[in-house]
Amino acid sequence: MNSANSAAVVVGVDGSEPALRAVRLAATEAARRQRPLRVVHGFIWPLLHVPASPAPDAPPGGGLRQRAEELVRAAVAEAEATVPGLSISGEIIDGEAAAVLVGESPTAALIVLGDRGLGGFSALVVGSVAVQVAAYADCPVLVARGAQRPDEPVLVAVDGSPASGLAADFAADTAVSRGVPLVAVHAYRHPGSSGPGDMQPLVYDEAKLHAEQERMLAEWVTGLTEDHRELRLTCRAVRGRPGAVLAEASRSAQLAVVGGQGRGEVTGLLLGSVSQSMLHHAQCPVAVVHAPR
Repeated sequence: MNSANSAAVVVGVDGSEPALRAVRLAATEAARRQRPLRVVHGFIWPLLHVPASPAPDAPPGGGLRQRAEELVRAAVAEAEATVPGLSISGEIIDGEAAAVLVGESPTAALIVLGDRGLGGFSALVVGSVAVQVAAYADCPVLVARGAQRPDEPVLVAVDGSPASGLAADFAADTAVSRGVPLVAVHAYRHPGSSGPGDMQPLVYDEAKLHAEQERMLAEWVTGLTEDHRELRLTCRAVRGRPGAVLAEASRSAQLAVVGGQGRGEVTGLLLGSVSQSMLHHAQCPVAVVHAPR
């Protein structure tokens, strides 16, 4: 595979099982994109002034850096077993994991990581590293979580915002490359229903409101089939809270794609509430796509 000079798919590893799942996903994604795979481990101990080399009387192979080298080798071997012949490299970089991966992002095609790593609290649905990288990376971020369903469609959240337009383009490219349909979902709520409990207006025409939302969704995605002639596209306008609607839809998807910030999000936020909700509750891998910064 002649891809040595192209931007790599980068996967962050820490020796945990979620990280190994991310490695397998990253290797598959790198092969699809005809990109090399770069395995990276953020080695935090020098920042904490902890000795990384083994003590003089320690047995051979001891020491924190040696352990880091072993986990990177194991991750590279896992990737090689997943996609034989893939161009793969591994590197240990001094620094905190999220900062290291964000630092890789300007020259990466894609960052892939697990939803939780070593030391993560079992009660957390998604780890802080995944949230930080998804918020600050300069390239799309793919978080390995949920079930693998290779025969199911790609799902994308659409709300008419520039961020969701970028997400829709990414999702369409992905669906075509994987040979599966794309399902574009727009979650809407009744006008004025923004408080606790979503109290509905006393008078409204449900059918008219739904038809209007479907029309808007069709307008938002009209360019996708023009730019992607092979795309099989289904549009669904669903009444409900966006996070809940998309999480439910992810149960029958192989990948969920969201924009970093959507319509109605607070200006200045690097990761919108819908994106965060999907990172925590999606039932399949999640890709977060940002506008260039």
